[in-house]
Amino acid sequence: MDGRFTRRQLIKGTMAVALVPGIPVPAPHRYRVDVPALPWPAANDIVANTTIPQFPDRSFPITGYGAKNDGKTDNTAAIKKAIEACTAAGGGHVVVPSGTFLTGAIYLKSNVDLHLEKGAVLKFGGDASKFPNVLTRYEGIECVNHSPMIYAYREKNIGLTGSGTLDAAATSSWNKGSDRAYLETLVAKGTPPEKRVVPGSGHTMRSAFVEPYACENVLIQGITLKNSMFWQLHPTLCRNVTVDGVSTDPSTAHSNTDGCDPESCDHVVIANCSLGAHDDNIAIKSGRDADGRRVNVPCQNLVVVNCVMNGNWGAITCGSEQTGGIRNVYAYQLTVKGDTKFALYVKSNTLRGGFSENINLDSVSGTFARNFVYVTSTYNSQTGSNVPSFGPFTIGNCSSTKIAGKAFDVSGLSQAHVHGFTVANSTFEGVSDTSNTLKYVDNAKFTNVTVNGKPI
Repeated sequence: MDGRFTRRQLIKGTMAVALVPGIPVPAPHRYRVDVPALPWPAANDIVANTTIPQFPDRSFPITGYGAKNDGKTDNTAAIKKAIEACTAAGGGHVVVPSGTFLTGAIYLKSNVDLHLEKGAVLKFGGDASKFPNVLTRYEGIECVNHSPMIYAYREKNIGLTGSGTLDAAATSSWNKGSDRAYLETLVAKGTPPEKRVVPGSGHTMRSAFVEPYACENVLIQGITLKNSMFWQLHPTLCRNVTVDGVSTDPSTAHSNTDGCDPESCDHVVIANCSLGAHDDNIAIKSGRDADGRRVNVPCQNLVVVNCVMNGNWGAITCGSEQTGGIRNVYAYQLTVKGDTKFALYVKSNTLRGGFSENINLDSVSGTFARNFVYVTSTYNSQTGSNVPSFGPFTIGNCSSTKIAGKAFDVSGLSQAHVHGFTVANSTFEGVSDTSNTLKYVDNAKFTNVTVNGKPI
């Protein structure tokens, strides 16, 4: 247990039995997450009310359904059989033992925990036909594309757990492209999402790595993701999502490999993770432009705690796909390393619109390749008639050893000021540019804040 934790806080769903003496709790099947006491009562409430799924104490080893760990045999059908047997029995654990198992897309069903034992590797293959078309969201726009490596749609109580590894290197043969502009033409024509079919259109767009879509009670715990081609963890339109002890890929081999992108979700806890990325570590999203306004679901009530951030853009990023809005974000005890540009990066424009409100950082420290906080209302110089709304933002007990730019670069619009920016009890050293930008910001307040030893 991390000695910094002041108390053990268990997410709702485990508390009822895990702490009662004398009641046997089969390990590892009573899943739990260790979260310290947070400095915001509202954040503690989010943790307490984010339900962790629990699963019957039944195991379905994939080797019992014909799977072979030779790294060459296609195990897609065998894994599907194990999942179907598990859900038909009322749920349990589909177990991937040690070894390398080649597979196509895996579809998780309700009450199923896909559990990777130590030494287990799921190697996702280069045959695009093994990744069937599914409803997804590509950069904030709904469409039909090749399935993510792990996918679920409208399922309840699902898990992806254990100490094994997911490896998507071989998907590079088909998992490519970034032609969002094509989707935008379909949205403009009024084409419904189920007819925005990407495969076979002559256009290509990458698929996310792990994507529960419109699911409830999701646990992703302990696993390692490697060789991603696009966004690594992408819970979309879900409620009650817990990501705990997960390692994502910090490789610079592929761009846009965000570590975790909760999109239009409610109640999300991301804890004890090592989030590597060649982009944002965590990017909170809620849809893009006209399609985001059609869906119109915010991303709200998120806690990020006790994580290491090793991506090259934002540790915590809101947007730019924030058309449905983002609210109630609490980030605590984050260690930022490498070439991460910003601790907090908030971005929108008058084409995107939306809002990012009540965003809070406490005890975030490290080195920053640009600014500690960067808020822009003119992202990518795109314009339209949908004015974004930003703030309040609060920063407390934060520090840096190096900032290549400014500590704070925060800009609203003349017609849409930032509604509050508060910084307290923070020390920023190694700051290259000691001038801070605060433009169209209301109620800016600095209490016990220094930059290179000088108070603001």
